[in-house]
Amino acid sequence: MYSRDFNEDPFIVIWELTRACQLKCLHCRAEAQYRRDPRELSFEEGKALIDQIYEMKTPLLVFTGGDPLMREDVFEIAEYAVQKGVRVSMTPSATPNVTKEAIKKAKEVGLSRWAFSLDGPTAEIHDHFRGTVGSFDLTMERIQYLHELKIPIQINTVISRYNAGHLEEMAALVEKLDCVLWSVFFLVPTGRGQEKDMVSPAEHEKVFTWLYNLSKKVKFDIKTTAAQHYRRVVIQQKMREAKGQTEEIEYLDALTEQGLTGSIDGLGRAPKGVNDGNGFVFISHIGDVYPSGLLPVKAGNVREEPLAEIYRDSPIFKSLRDPDNFKGKCGQCEFRHVCGGSRSRAYAMTGDYLESEPFCVYIPKKLRKQKQQM
Repeated sequence: MYSRDFNEDPFIVIWELTRACQLKCLHCRAEAQYRRDPRELSFEEGKALIDQIYEMKTPLLVFTGGDPLMREDVFEIAEYAVQKGVRVSMTPSATPNVTKEAIKKAKEVGLSRWAFSLDGPTAEIHDHFRGTVGSFDLTMERIQYLHELKIPIQINTVISRYNAGHLEEMAALVEKLDCVLWSVFFLVPTGRGQEKDMVSPAEHEKVFTWLYNLSKKVKFDIKTTAAQHYRRVVIQQKMREAKGQTEEIEYLDALTEQGLTGSIDGLGRAPKGVNDGNGFVFISHIGDVYPSGLLPVKAGNVREEPLAEIYRDSPIFKSLRDPDNFKGKCGQCEFRHVCGGSRSRAYAMTGDYLESEPFCVYIPKKLRKQKQQM
């Protein structure tokens, strides 16, 4: 794992199988539709794509949407990938499509994990966010199906002003549901996501500290998405706990304290900080390639050129992999190589994906020293 060079191969590939979905989520990146797009990558094109992904040191492959279960051939595609040796997980929507038969099929073909979204500890909060009455109850029922079939469960939660005051209850629910991972997303205003739904920069910081403290007490793993500055908070907390030990930032040690056996805070999943275009690549339902699903800057299309060439050679991807290109305080921050800020949020808020993370409160040492000298 640690030999992976993000300039050559991604750690994770997200493939949006379809944009069709029965839900109407407030924050939907894909602005999902009820019907499938006839331009979607075909089954044969999907197999060719999986072949290319396999050649890039078999990164983790996640099927997303829309709702991947809106494609009738989803399990055939998954089976092909698993038989190639690619680790596959899926993030379907909690709809009536998630039948016991569908979950059994997922297990038969070898899906490594199933991820469901829960955006509140109650039906009132979750259903409001998902735009569909009954979504919470259906999700809870389907999670029981997964437990019966012994399929590991991941819970995805989008932090927004609608649920920020209920995180303690949310964590208790994730623990009660016996999940292996809580993947905490921080809202990026793209697609249907609105700036008014985001928590403030100070609230981001408060939640990061809370997550770190939580990570030391719970049995499930925690990871963040679109919150690269959580990594900085983790390192700062570990430095404080070291009490008098070196103040040097040892990126790898700080992020993967227990090496290949895992990490107490869930950050050790990747050899270093994954960011948009840096260890991460997104393929849309029609084959367009983006640094992530939240950074809608097209770098190419897999129908026209190989995925590896786009990922390795696109000027967009290359600029995102060099933190020294970042502007403002991100470009001067001592944590830029392990954090780098959310490039997608920078783009959503400023129109420039190399600009500073606008929802980070940290002032880099270099800027603090400059201010003291003035």
